[in-house]
Amino acid sequence: MYSNKVAVIGGGDVVLAFKAVGMDVYPASGGEESDALIKKIAKEYAVIFVTEDVAIASRDTVEKYKTKPYPAIIPIPSGVGDSGYAMECIKKNVEKAVGTDILFDRED
Repeated sequence: MYSNKVAVIGGGDVVLAFKAVGMDVYPASGGEESDALIKKIAKEYAVIFVTEDVAIASRDTVEKYKTKPYPAIIPIPSGVGDSGYAMECIKKNVEKAVGTDILFDRED
């Protein structure tokens, strides 16, 4: 059973800001540590925000949860070098929900 709890996984400084607003935070740096952490908390949370660096390092695990209704794992910019991965994921999620690109609709 999923609750309405929200968690954040990422580098120490970034997650501390989320802790200040009452979210559960899990410091992690990526790789196997993050993979194990995502799998461990996946049944406890409805939404898990994952910083971009951790999402890239744990890409296979994050992708696995995209086909499941819960938890929603959402990459967010980490503030440490922006590769654009998090914004691309947000864009795809909005397009999936709304049916069109309402965020970045540009003419090329």
